[in-house]
Amino acid sequence: MADHKLARDVRTAEDRLTVEDLLRSPALQLRLLAGESGLSRSVSWAHVSELDDPTPWLLGSEVIMTTGLGVPRTAARQRAYLERLDDAGVSALALSAQLHVPPLHPAFFAVAEERGMPVLEVPLAVPFIAISQEVAAALQEDASHRLGAQLQVFGALRWLAAEDLDTATLFKRLERLSGYDVYLSTRSGRPLLPGVPVPPLDVLPAEPDAPPTIPGGFVLPVSAPGGPAGHLVAFEREGARPAGLAVVQHIATVAALQVAMARHERETLRREGAETLAELLQDLLDPPAARRRLARLGLPMSSDAVLLVVRGVPDDALRRALDDLPHLMLRRGNDHYLLGPPGMGPAVAAVPGAAAGVSRPFPPGEPLRVAQREAVWAVSHAVESGKPLVHYGEDTTGRWLPDDPATLSALVEHVLGEVLAYDEAHDSRLLKSVRVWMEHNRHVEDAAAVLHIHPNTLAYRLRRFATLTGRDLSSSAAFAEVWLAIRAARRLGRLKP
Repeated sequence: MADHKLARDVRTAEDRLTVEDLLRSPALQLRLLAGESGLSRSVSWAHVSELDDPTPWLLGSEVIMTTGLGVPRTAARQRAYLERLDDAGVSALALSAQLHVPPLHPAFFAVAEERGMPVLEVPLAVPFIAISQEVAAALQEDASHRLGAQLQVFGALRWLAAEDLDTATLFKRLERLSGYDVYLSTRSGRPLLPGVPVPPLDVLPAEPDAPPTIPGGFVLPVSAPGGPAGHLVAFEREGARPAGLAVVQHIATVAALQVAMARHERETLRREGAETLAELLQDLLDPPAARRRLARLGLPMSSDAVLLVVRGVPDDALRRALDDLPHLMLRRGNDHYLLGPPGMGPAVAAVPGAAAGVSRPFPPGEPLRVAQREAVWAVSHAVESGKPLVHYGEDTTGRWLPDDPATLSALVEHVLGEVLAYDEAHDSRLLKSVRVWMEHNRHVEDAAAVLHIHPNTLAYRLRRFATLTGRDLSSSAAFAEVWLAIRAARRLGRLKP
């Protein structure tokens, strides 16, 4: 922001009225009291104000004229008064001599010199209207330039339709016509439209009703359905002829239209992406057709993809987390299925309350049958373990199991079939109790504490399990067989969370 303010202060242009031009006018008889380094500041208007703080009603580059009624009396308040005017982009302060101006303290003159804020004295014989007329006459040619710039900028919608301009090219053209460097950002300071840079965060307003004027330019909200989508910041460009607030307001309107179009396009792609992912999960697309569809939806074809299953996260939170990553998303019940680059995993894991499972990487366009089983297994393990993210294959025992679902199902039915049926019929927790007991290295007290049951209750469940399965869990062979069967059931998604 300081660089743009400096550019405003040191800009010299033959076709722009400056404070020095007013100072040299023999008819006005102005005298410089302080702030000589700011004499090259441009002047857009001259306005009388007796307010202690006129800045909410200013647009920038004004000469503020006062009889002194609004000038504070203490040194600290005088300094703050001049700083407020300078921060609002005022070109100079003109004080009427011999009227109501209080004694000016050294601190007042010091801040004028520090900031290069010209302070002028107006003779009592010169009415303020004379200064206003001088400024108006000098700016007549500039007003014609601004009107021409406005008419050209108002043609931006025609450019969009006739020339099919991309966003970056459109805003570069608007910059050339308006005389401003244009920046766009969301309210949190992130990029709002592709190809348009983000402004310095310190110029973004803290309040929604903040005045549009900032040192060296303007900041305006970019409207969108449901509230502002972000902000447009326009800084006067060195050596250019800024066309004024009306043009910047129209550029903000163009930005709002671009945001609405981008949102509509993004929503269309989301719907198409969800439909494509549903077809991939149902194995309805052959690999070549799937790759063509994925490439059109923006997924990279040169690197592997992964499938994620996410639980416990609202749609909006997932979309915000993945805003910068190409992906397809499909909601099925309480689960979200995501297809995209491996970088999705850490982004999703950072969302509060997320439980996500990630498949092994695979070439884009390949059938998702195996990846779906892997991601479902991994998310079930994430829910059970309380981890935000689990990759398939992290289970050192489970990686020795075959990938064939029929083989896994046969193992589960052979070893755990009776227990699964018993738990289903009696709404009991025999299998969960045995799994927790195994995961806690057969320590009954520790496992019972996790299960919130008495150790004797757990001992009864272990005996009941052994009876139903016909396997003595004190035997190493039986223990290993049951452990592998439990891992297979988890992979198949047959364990209750």
